Amino acid sequence: MELKLLRGIEPREYQKSIAETALKNNTLVVLPTGMGKTLISVLVGIERLEKCPGSQIMITAPTRPLNAQHKKSFERLTSISSEEIILITGKINPVEREQLYKKGRVIVSTPQCIENDLKNGKLNLENFSFITFDECHRTVKDYAYTYVAKKYMEQAKWPLILGLTASPGGSYEKIETIRENLFIESVEIRTESDGDVRPYVKDVEKDWVYVDFPEEFKKIKVLLEESLKEDIYWLREHHYIQTYKPSKKILLALQNRAAARLTEGAKSYALMWVMMKTAEAIKIEHAIELLETQGINPLKEYFEKLSHSNKRTDKKLMNDPRIREAIDSVKELYEKGVEHPKLIKLESIVKELVKENPQVKIIVFANFRSTVDKITQLLRENNVNSEILIGQAARERSGLTQEQQIENLKRFARNEFNVLVGTSISEEGLSIPAVDYVIFYESVPSEIRTIQRRGRTGRTAAGKAIFLITKDTMDEAYYWAAFHKERKMKGILYDMKNRKLKKEKKDLMDWAK
Repeated sequence: MELKLLRGIEPREYQKSIAETALKNNTLVVLPTGMGKTLISVLVGIERLEKCPGSQIMITAPTRPLNAQHKKSFERLTSISSEEIILITGKINPVEREQLYKKGRVIVSTPQCIENDLKNGKLNLENFSFITFDECHRTVKDYAYTYVAKKYMEQAKWPLILGLTASPGGSYEKIETIRENLFIESVEIRTESDGDVRPYVKDVEKDWVYVDFPEEFKKIKVLLEESLKEDIYWLREHHYIQTYKPSKKILLALQNRAAARLTEGAKSYALMWVMMKTAEAIKIEHAIELLETQGINPLKEYFEKLSHSNKRTDKKLMNDPRIREAIDSVKELYEKGVEHPKLIKLESIVKELVKENPQVKIIVFANFRSTVDKITQLLRENNVNSEILIGQAARERSGLTQEQQIENLKRFARNEFNVLVGTSISEEGLSIPAVDYVIFYESVPSEIRTIQRRGRTGRTAAGKAIFLITKDTMDEAYYWAAFHKERKMKGILYDMKNRKLKKEKKDLMDWAK
């Protein structure tokens, strides 16, 4: 089937090729950020509307700002009337949503909205000939995508699914789960090194900036590790774990197993100790991570939170003499104004970049809200125009609303400030204007988040990713964990794609016989 041009937009060859596959089978598409995944969805969508007259199509994405972008893409790239491209949000009355579903040819919504309306009978997917799941790496466990895909395959007369992501995950099990939950039949992957993609890829240079872990911090870490060892050794000696250096994942899994046993009615003094020891270990490991990757102020805030907790485990932890000594040292350093050396290095880097180019655009990624606030404060004190991009914490009713997030992105696009400092909300899918530099304040062990962060630059012009790394800390460990997961992920996906092609070739040869 020959794909139509859209209002003067000429799809790239790899987009045409991928769209051809996606028109035949439920397809998982893995493309680097900025390589035009949305256009593939549009191409397939308009073909389905033509092939199945009177049908509708749906695009679903995790956040309202992302869905608003999809709506604009269909308005900009197709001749479909804007009145027939409907953005559904939870703010719209359910009765009104029911009517809008019937009115629209293109429905754009968060999956939670779709799930709720499917369950309460406000929506039936029988007439939908195509559905796109954007950022489909979320299709695990009980995330709404899983339910929506299942109901779609049950209800639709002409079902066709497209999953879009820059990274589905670093393990075979995770990718297989996504494939199963989205009923995927074909995998299309392209990386920056593929021949049909390479002409469109903008170079992203990488720079690793190392800082030393301060001696004062090391003394605090020793105290925390001494307390941690006591919990870990108990768990190891009682055969609940097999190593003296368990990962957080192992500890969480053990905690969940013990909690499940207790919920089932098991009455065991040992299980209660397991719960307490794992909870303590997880909290101490988090404190060490804050110290190594964030600094004194975030660790001080964390200790204050634990000290005000009424939980038995937290009270016991706060009475540990080693933890008390660590807290006293943290308070002393805080009062002296001691900062993490990465913060000082970041200030220096950003000031130099702005001095070289007053129009430079920079995104700084940080994991914690307190760190985002501290970075922004420091930059503003040094006359660097900066704003934040964070989500809204429902419990605290703080943060930025989605409207405020969109407004800050628009202001960034208009060059009203140089630096956007954001948490994980800055990573996923949002159409952020051309960025010259992305700075990782800390490394993240997730290959998905690393790919998304890095993909914020090099979209329309060459860019640079700067990694701030504290030597001999979790910063280094997390960086290499993500590196190896990303490499493994690409190998798995190419293997899945090639196996599909080999099977198709064999089927064709068998048919020819």
